[in-house]
Amino acid sequence: MPTLRDPLWNNIRVEGPYLRLLDAAPFQRLRYVRQLGLAHLVYPGATHSRFEHALGAFHLTRLTVRALEDAGELTAVPALDRRLVEAAALLHDIGHYPFSHALEEIGVPHHEEVAASLLCEGPVGAILREDFAPDAPERILALVRGTSDSPLQGLISGSIDLDKTDYLKRDAMMCGVAYGEIDVERLRHALCIVRAPDTGALAVGIREKGLSALESLLFAKYQMYRNVYWQHAVRSATAMYKRLVEDGLLTGRVHANALVGFTDEGLLDALTVGGASPLLTAIRERRLFKRACEAPAAELTGIDLEWIAEDRARIRIAEDALAKTHGLQPGELLIDYPRKARMLGLDLPLVTRDGTVRRLTDSGIAGAINLPILADQLYQSARWLRVFTVTRCELPREAVLTALAGA
Repeated sequence: MPTLRDPLWNNIRVEGPYLRLLDAAPFQRLRYVRQLGLAHLVYPGATHSRFEHALGAFHLTRLTVRALEDAGELTAVPALDRRLVEAAALLHDIGHYPFSHALEEIGVPHHEEVAASLLCEGPVGAILREDFAPDAPERILALVRGTSDSPLQGLISGSIDLDKTDYLKRDAMMCGVAYGEIDVERLRHALCIVRAPDTGALAVGIREKGLSALESLLFAKYQMYRNVYWQHAVRSATAMYKRLVEDGLLTGRVHANALVGFTDEGLLDALTVGGASPLLTAIRERRLFKRACEAPAAELTGIDLEWIAEDRARIRIAEDALAKTHGLQPGELLIDYPRKARMLGLDLPLVTRDGTVRRLTDSGIAGAINLPILADQLYQSARWLRVFTVTRCELPREAVLTALAGA
């Protein structure tokens, strides 16, 4: 049985059909897609790939399935469902675009939607049908999208899926920061299979003894978003990259339906055809745009600015109008307001010490932190509206907010 050496989890064993999936060309592409996009321009160690992360998620899922089996939790879960959830963990990021999530912010289909053709067709689809089941690709796609009725769905997509556990610890380690500490063993061994109190369906839940470990996951995620994923220089590089690719799509240098086939460097090379743009040169030489104005989301209540996170055509108009107002050229001012729905959301069955099953959603439990309310407060704290400019300058915040509110 082949053993792969992993810097986070040490030895990871991969055999049989899982090894065939790993060796398939669509999965091998993930070796050349950085896990954290352009974060390596700020954290030099952040050059790890989606390949490594997917392997880690597979490893944790396999360990968790074994732990649930040993605890007698999976008697009602067919063996095929267990194998499919392990395959889904390995393949959950197969549809990722170059430089990770950034391109999803300019309106291209989400990577979980793109995964459909990669999972159901080509070499991956063939392996899944031959080695798992004729309907395996469709069932794995449902797991990846979070729409499966499998009792193990929560291990792949949910409040405490193992994808999060791997990437938080891996990203923190590779960035050299101390923010990703999670009590992984306690969390895994507190998981159970229960009937959800609202639907009666079997689902992954957590025992009350695991709440402290769940808190560690929540705080790790908040710290990583605040200090790494949404750190100002990382977001500057991301805003530059989004505008660069958007320009490439508008000019026809690249086409949206071809984006998922690129590696990181492959896409940048394609964007150099006909000559590198100033933005591309600035990214390659790490000449990042500077903060000219910023405001935390918590101070923006009452101002409708959510469109900045979703309406790219409107954003470009607003960016270029602001640039003109302040004596800059089009493309020399960028607006950034990241959004991740339910970034710190919690929604899962909780088994209390007296055996009662309830949903951990809008209200906490006596004697513990109100995690759902805290999650929303932390999200507002981590999220900032920022305006970046090609040269260092300071823009008046109130004037900028007034202009954006009327854009």
